[in-house]
Amino acid sequence: MSGLEWQFLQEAFESNWIAPLGPQVDAFEQEFAELVAAKHALALSSGTAAIHLALIHLGVEPGDEVIVSTLTFAASANPVVYLGAKPVFIDSERVSWNMDPDLLAETLARKAREGRLPKAVVLVHLYGQTADIDRIGEICLEYDVPLIEDAAEALGATYKGRSPGAFGAAGIFSFNGNKIITTSGGGMLVSDDADLIAHARKLSTQARDPAPHYEHSEIGYNYRMSNLLAAVGRGQIRVLAERVEQKRRIFEWYRQNLADLPGVTFMPEAPWGRATRWLTVILIEPEEFGATREDVRRALEAENIESRPLWKPMHLQPVFRDCEIVGGAVAEELFEKGLCLPSGTIMNEDHVTRVAEMVSDVGKRVLHECA
Repeated sequence: MSGLEWQFLQEAFESNWIAPLGPQVDAFEQEFAELVAAKHALALSSGTAAIHLALIHLGVEPGDEVIVSTLTFAASANPVVYLGAKPVFIDSERVSWNMDPDLLAETLARKAREGRLPKAVVLVHLYGQTADIDRIGEICLEYDVPLIEDAAEALGATYKGRSPGAFGAAGIFSFNGNKIITTSGGGMLVSDDADLIAHARKLSTQARDPAPHYEHSEIGYNYRMSNLLAAVGRGQIRVLAERVEQKRRIFEWYRQNLADLPGVTFMPEAPWGRATRWLTVILIEPEEFGATREDVRRALEAENIESRPLWKPMHLQPVFRDCEIVGGAVAEELFEKGLCLPSGTIMNEDHVTRVAEMVSDVGKRVLHECA
């Protein structure tokens, strides 16, 4: 927490607005829309809820297909299945590790020939870095397929000077506890489409029709953010720029410590934008480094230092085993060799140095044992 949250929480308590409505929610939505340069914003209980509501508004129904980045967390794809539709997963490219525009273009061209265009594309901006939004947006526009930007991991990043999430039909953000700013749990749906946000707002409050009694003409959900969590969010967005700078500083400390190690490379920064370095991610080539990603992860875990593999691609997940995958080799390689290092903004240079020294020692130890 930044410490600024107390002011807004106190305002919420003094106003006696505790429910999932109130002035803090209204203010958070307005301030967040301004932050990402979107016309409208809707504060929700999670980023997953935001994807779900966007897909509903775009007309996704049972039997439809929705294209999704394969290298992502399951929350990007789960709402597709909630609606009885089927994800079609697209591999990554190596410049940003995000969805490959060429594979997307090939897939939409093929689907168009088959007379079965997907209802939407869910584009994930991975680990604090944007995909090539212009190219992907142009491809979606050519085939008249709506684009949803999953920017849950990329708040504070830029694409050609603009925030991700405000390019497509809708953008989603997450304030889960591990994100660059947090409300402990929550999300935001943004769009320039007033009708989309109005419909999602209705759906998120159990789809209550305007009437003096409870009237429902469609199925709704309990997805609104509480006034208290919105108060926390208002304090958090005021330190977003500081958090981005600290994340990038942590990345630079890791780079200084690990860049000269054989077989260790970092997630690249694409030329079209500025990444937040939400997580510092490395790739480990076992033949050059002398140890595998798992060797390093286990060694850190033995010292009570948490690190994690990259997201396991969705097309490798048992729950999605029957879904179509276009490509897949790039995402699979990144998963096999990639490791997310501790990156919390509370870390200082000494913390990073300790982790980096342990990473280095694993490779040296394994090489020595083999010798």
